[in-house]
Amino acid sequence: MHWIIEARQLQLNPKSRPLLLAVAVLFGSASATFAQADMNRAVDQYSCKDVLRESGANRDVAIAFLHGYLLGKAGTTNFNLNALRAQSDQFIEACLDKSGATAVEVMSSVKK
Repeated sequence: MHWIIEARQLQLNPKSRPLLLAVAVLFGSASATFAQADMNRAVDQYSCKDVLRESGANRDVAIAFLHGYLLGKAGTTNFNLNALRAQSDQFIEACLDKSGATAVEVMSSVKK
């Protein structure tokens, strides 16, 4: 706690404040760039195991994304909500059996 008090009492040269601000912005933007680079993914990188590890809304979003991806790939925008619900349940059951398979492959087989 003592070092916090000392840091607050530290007087900075007014001329060095812009330099410190520039360094802080530089390091902040660099870390954000590295974090964003790690977020790029391909659809076929996700296995059933990855989807099943998610829970609640995150799993729902992943499954909805797969439905939308395959609808777009098929070139259609029409769908039946009851069919999507049934396919989602079938997808989860199939993923339990084939946890190493890619999620797209399993969803594609369910939609046939």
